[in-house]
Amino acid sequence: MKIMIAGYGQVGEMLVRELSEEGHDLTLLDDNPAVLEAGMERYDVIALQGNCASMQALKSANIEQFDLLIACTGSDELNMLCCMTAHALNNGIHTIARIRDPEYTEQAYTMRDAFGLSFLFNPEQQAAEEISRLLKLPGFFKRDSFAKGRVEIVELRIEPKSKLCEVPLSTLYSIVKCRVLVCSVVRDGTAYTPDGRFILKEGDRVFVTAPTDNLAQLLKNLDIVTRKNHRVLIAGGGTVAYYLAQILRRSSMQITVIESNHDRCLELAADFPDANVIFGDARSQSLLESEGIDNTDALVSLTGLDELNMMISLYGKTRSVPQIITRMEYLDEFGITAQLPLGSLICPRKLCCNNIVRYVRALQNQSGAALTVHSIADGHAEAMEFEIDEHTLHCGEPLKKLSLRKNVLLVTITHGHEIVIPNGDSTFRVGDTVVVVAGGDTPIHQFNDVFARQRTVGYEF
Repeated sequence: MKIMIAGYGQVGEMLVRELSEEGHDLTLLDDNPAVLEAGMERYDVIALQGNCASMQALKSANIEQFDLLIACTGSDELNMLCCMTAHALNNGIHTIARIRDPEYTEQAYTMRDAFGLSFLFNPEQQAAEEISRLLKLPGFFKRDSFAKGRVEIVELRIEPKSKLCEVPLSTLYSIVKCRVLVCSVVRDGTAYTPDGRFILKEGDRVFVTAPTDNLAQLLKNLDIVTRKNHRVLIAGGGTVAYYLAQILRRSSMQITVIESNHDRCLELAADFPDANVIFGDARSQSLLESEGIDNTDALVSLTGLDELNMMISLYGKTRSVPQIITRMEYLDEFGITAQLPLGSLICPRKLCCNNIVRYVRALQNQSGAALTVHSIADGHAEAMEFEIDEHTLHCGEPLKKLSLRKNVLLVTITHGHEIVIPNGDSTFRVGDTVVVVAGGDTPIHQFNDVFARQRTVGYEF
């Protein structure tokens, strides 16, 4: 596809990296020549300097030849105007805009036809939704949802005293007492697609797929956590904190927000009268202690600085806070941050990038495209959900008779209201949805891409 990315900032750079790997024809449009030069040095892209919302700049870029425009500048207004102008010049173009301000979110969605918007994304809101899901079921470091929330892939970490230490996967069911499938294990930076002989060890990060109803039972049987969060301490009162407070206000959780900007404190206090909003510096040990860090159930570090978030979360770890969630804009999954006890790492850019990649794939493959796409195991693998239609191969055939590509697993099949963790006798049929996990070097754009001459065996536990 021919794609224009308007605005080459943090989100734009991540989109270029992801979409260039998928072989798309990319053009960058930005008014900063320095960032454009950096983009051309790193990636095989065309770079054009100009105002992203200027009709002349879009005409000069031959916008009528593009299939998709992604507007991700730092300004919501500029993004909306860019999409509206591009749509006026090319009625057939698909447009995606980043809208971050809570004041614009409902307006942009309601008036998306007037703005010429095909799809809009809000990294901060998506991050808040992810954090709220982690808070509602503590014990998991990451949760990715499929089948309209009825199936999840979750991340567990094997602690020194875990029941899973030195356990072969073939005996996993005798411990967890519920139906789950281990689809990937990350050990010392390397991702493995395990079989029944694989032995779990201390420090492993284990990615487990299971129906959502089984997750609480899984945690209980592993003695990881048996209680709900009641007190949540949020460091930083920015946009993510705003959206998070908006979600959590509907729960029974008691929220405390620490924010260093006095005017922002007044705004939050007015919007969330039931929350405890504190004016102060979250780096202050005495302030954290006075606000009850020793008695809090969860600490969420959401300031605008990665280094500060890391410092606050590490301090929370020393105070034995049961659940820690850390916002990281520059997520180094393969380096230092992966080795630090920072709890669950949330990267707003990466969350929204996954959604955009899914949208682009759906445009490219109208039949059989993924409904949902999540990156797991530090980017070593992707988990994708597909709907089975009349074009799908091998409908009704037992899985044991099929040949799958290397490093590809079918991990769940949803028949209406029934969720199946498949074995060799399982089948899929038209109308089902299937969750597939594939290694990062195995591109899957539509469901029929999973089939090959050689079969990789998946193991059910």
